[in-house]
Amino acid sequence: MTTIGTRRLDLQAMPAASRHGRLIAIASGKGGVGKTWLAITLSHALARTGQRVLLFDGDLGLANVDIQLGIAPDADIGSVIGGGLAMEAAIFAHSGGFDILAGRSGATALATLSGEALHRLTADLRQLTRRYDAVVMDLGAGLGTPVRHLSSAANLLLVVATDEPTSLTDAYAVLKLDHKDRAPGHGGARIVVNHAANPAAGQRTYSFLARACASFLSYTPGCAGIIRRDEHVKDAIRRQKLLLERHPNCAAATDVEGLARHVAALGST
Repeated sequence: MTTIGTRRLDLQAMPAASRHGRLIAIASGKGGVGKTWLAITLSHALARTGQRVLLFDGDLGLANVDIQLGIAPDADIGSVIGGGLAMEAAIFAHSGGFDILAGRSGATALATLSGEALHRLTADLRQLTRRYDAVVMDLGAGLGTPVRHLSSAANLLLVVATDEPTSLTDAYAVLKLDHKDRAPGHGGARIVVNHAANPAAGQRTYSFLARACASFLSYTPGCAGIIRRDEHVKDAIRRQKLLLERHPNCAAATDVEGLARHVAALGST
């Protein structure tokens, strides 16, 4: 693994945002659909538009943002929850122009946090929206309590799906539970189709999920974006590089930049 040096931040020296930023959660239900890669690349794309972005590896217990980026952070969320370190002290700057609060892999205690600990974590993340335009949370796979708690606390939930039947089933389950858990008027969910063969195929995948939600939940989540299948993504992941730097003109890079524009245009909710 290539290790990239990290630089601790002094958040107190950062000017406060003119208005609070947003908590943006990225979930999928099923693993293996490109959720973590999308969280990283979306954070990078938002940062390239001039936004101040924090990427939080919220896959509590099975974190891998650090692996995909080839970094070895000095501190992580485990240091905050279990070690008493202030959350601000665990944040570091990445060369891509966004900041990272890393997770910790293999930590069972993090994956089974109490409700009180989850509430404290959420409150601390909300505090960070005073300093960032967007706090992007890469949530774990599955439908466990941490995923449900953090996704319902987000201003915007992006549910990542592919055209595989298991992915569609799990994405629908995430949308169903979020619709149940979310307070009325507090943000909402949108669908991102990943690994689409082409835009038309991606639209069909979105339409399938949208119809299911309309039929059984009486609401229709919007489509935030369609990301085309692109071998350049595999190359960037293998080499632990940011796609927008290694292959800035490829199809997937163009699509994620379009997603970032859409997310930015949604504004604060």
